[in-house]
Amino acid sequence: MLTQRQKKVLQAIVRQYTSTGQPVGSKHLAEQLPFKVSSATIRNEMAVLEEQGLIAKEHSSSGRIPSKTGYRYYVDHLLDPGAVTDNDLVVIQNSLGTSFQKIDEIVSHSADILSDLTSYTAFTLKPEQADVRLSGFRVVPLGNRKVIAILVTDSGEVESQSFTLPRDFDAEALQAVVRMINDQLVGLPLAEVLKRLSDDIPVRVMHYMHSTNGFLDLFDNVVSRAARERFFVGGRLNILGFSNNQDPQALQALYSLLDRNDELSHLLDADSTDNKDINVKIGSEISKDQVLNDYSLITAKYNVDQYGKGIIAVLGPTRMPYSRTIGIVNAFRQELAKRLLDFYRHYYDS
Repeated sequence: MLTQRQKKVLQAIVRQYTSTGQPVGSKHLAEQLPFKVSSATIRNEMAVLEEQGLIAKEHSSSGRIPSKTGYRYYVDHLLDPGAVTDNDLVVIQNSLGTSFQKIDEIVSHSADILSDLTSYTAFTLKPEQADVRLSGFRVVPLGNRKVIAILVTDSGEVESQSFTLPRDFDAEALQAVVRMINDQLVGLPLAEVLKRLSDDIPVRVMHYMHSTNGFLDLFDNVVSRAARERFFVGGRLNILGFSNNQDPQALQALYSLLDRNDELSHLLDADSTDNKDINVKIGSEISKDQVLNDYSLITAKYNVDQYGKGIIAVLGPTRMPYSRTIGIVNAFRQELAKRLLDFYRHYYDS
């Protein structure tokens, strides 16, 4: 149990260290506190905080830095979430106010904006819609036996993939298969479409052509992308600049993790059942993977009413300015929710 003065001292140490990156000494700390107290008294309070594992001594300096336990206490008990600055809010509103044609464009661009605002690595998960349904499927000839398969969902998502037809491929049979797919699968959830592609659809396709010639693989790939692609990363390499460990193998391990979207997406999804709108994980709380031990992950949910819920997140060093970063993340999630809601309403009303 900390006294009020000890709390103020810890709060000041965290704020000073996250601002300058330099260990905090008692003399400088005494000058920064909102009440008069001697350096000797501050040293005594710092000794108590050190005994409780909330701060630690740097070998190269007489000053102290927050421990991960100290950061945790600060975030849970001493943090004053900063209001986003007018300049940051204008950047967020203007960046999200541009014209977008697809939900993916908005959510992908959001990761880049959030990364630029914080200088860290940012992640966005677009709204989870368990009931997204197939709206239509087309195959458009491009010439020289090339075609492009286009899939549209009822939420306005469009996925496409090009494909080269075999020389003996029957174009009329292909269009007949496309009509059959639309007759049989339009209106079904994408999860059901994927199931049908492994059940009865192959047999139906064989009524029109002797061999599927990779066509069903093409359709399966397009459907799978529409069902699964909802994760985006901005400033993927930013976090490397904040690594305390410059060992090449450690940096390679961090880079490798940042390149594994499925694993990163899982880290964000792990917070989706939490009741908090904004969650802060520090060091080993993020993952069992030691590569993230010196980092903090701030995740925030955004709600787009009946159209689903998504997540945005920022991965930065434990020495991040938590108040400002959380303020930006909070303002961003609210603006993103408004922008997506406008897009969905426009799509469904048009």
